[in-house]
Amino acid sequence: MTLFESLLLLLLAAIVLLQVARHLSLPYPSMLALAGVGVALLPGAPDFPIDPRTALPLFIAPALMDAAFDFPVTTARRFWVPLVIFALGGVLITALLVAWVGWAFAGLPIAAALVLGAIVAPPDAAAATAILSGMAIPRATDAILRGESLFNDAAALLLFSAALTAQMSGGLTAAQVGGFALAAPGGVLFGMVAAWLMPYMSRLVTGALDSNLLQFVNTFLVWIIAEHLHVSPVLAVVALAMTLASRTARPTSPRMRVQSYAVWNVVVFVLNVLAFLLMGLQARRIIGDMSGEHLRHALAFTGLVIAIVVVVRLVVALGFNRAVAWYRRRSGREEPATWRQATLAGWCGMRGLVTLATAFILPADFPQRDTVVLAAFGVVLATLVVQGLTLAPIIRLLGLDHRAVTERELVAVRRGLARAALHRLEDEASEEGARLAALFRIEVDALDEPPRGDAHQRHCALSLAAIAAQRAELERCRLEFQLSDDDYNFLLEQLDWRELTVLPPEATRIGTA
Repeated sequence: MTLFESLLLLLLAAIVLLQVARHLSLPYPSMLALAGVGVALLPGAPDFPIDPRTALPLFIAPALMDAAFDFPVTTARRFWVPLVIFALGGVLITALLVAWVGWAFAGLPIAAALVLGAIVAPPDAAAATAILSGMAIPRATDAILRGESLFNDAAALLLFSAALTAQMSGGLTAAQVGGFALAAPGGVLFGMVAAWLMPYMSRLVTGALDSNLLQFVNTFLVWIIAEHLHVSPVLAVVALAMTLASRTARPTSPRMRVQSYAVWNVVVFVLNVLAFLLMGLQARRIIGDMSGEHLRHALAFTGLVIAIVVVVRLVVALGFNRAVAWYRRRSGREEPATWRQATLAGWCGMRGLVTLATAFILPADFPQRDTVVLAAFGVVLATLVVQGLTLAPIIRLLGLDHRAVTERELVAVRRGLARAALHRLEDEASEEGARLAALFRIEVDALDEPPRGDAHQRHCALSLAAIAAQRAELERCRLEFQLSDDDYNFLLEQLDWRELTVLPPEATRIGTA
């Protein structure tokens, strides 16, 4: 079986698993990773090695770009303290405790043990975003979890590089220490400069599809150039995305924006599907050369590392939450988040491709490399599968299922948007203004409490019937060869947009699992 045929079969299996995950309301990353392990253990299963130097920019850079673009700078400023605690404090504490365990129980040298700690410390941006996308949790918790995942990779990768250099070369020179210290601010500065240059490049590209391609090329280029400059590629991509999102001097056209969002959603989703499947498929490669007493000791050590990773995050989350709550009570202010929200944040610590890829980067002569790689794989699998699959029940158990609250907030905002349009049209005396205002009044009536949606329902039903008649007429014109294929597709797209404006909101939302 060729590589292409094997990949095609994997994607077909992924499609089936996505339907199962959707039907059971389970996060698809957990299902795919678990299925990958199952496939890897089957006799004759295809071998899909992960090349870390390619996997990180290919799978991580687009996920970071997509997530960071939707994470406003104002939100980062609002939650900067918990973001620093999780992205820096949580990563460092986890790395140090895992390093101590690696030194004390596995006999790793201090620098090598710190490498292991840096590998397993950071929760994964792609995993967090993919799993949280189907959840309705408190806005503050959601923002912190998504924001944390943008920055903790940078902290962990810098610690990993420094510890690995110290282990393989016997220490760090002053120049190397200075380089690592400048990697984070250098990555941020490089990302901001790239974001300043990108609009000038975009002006030379006029087509929507060309612009989409340029967005991906620029994302990969920023990551690769940052690596060659020895600055943080993670922070470079995050700074690039957040800077671009905050620049409103030259907003993109609605057509470009809609297409760009659609393309990025599809590409990031496909890359996530492949990444989570490939992570599971590494099981045979990791344990294939281990057997007997060595495998048992390595598995026991892996279990200890998993326990530390999970417990430390819970302790950091709850400890920070209770400390802030105590300080707020002393100041006579309201607590910003409950212990339930902190428990959820602590449990939502899924590791992913960054952990596995950095483990595979380790050179062949790294001390106890097979044990370290197995520990990294165990942490990824345990957090993705156990924490991922139990996340929804824990959200319900903690009383943090905010789907009803989210729906009310969404309705309130939509009502405000419709009323803003009515306010703009209230002084319009023309017949066109009156007709348009009548449509917005119908929408406001449907969103009021209690709703008065009879007119809105009739309007939507009549609009859909009229659009169906237009579609039939368009098909007749096509069959009688009255227009070209390009013109047919253009008019069909216009009818699609018109239909989307009158469909129920739940029918227009793009979902994954």
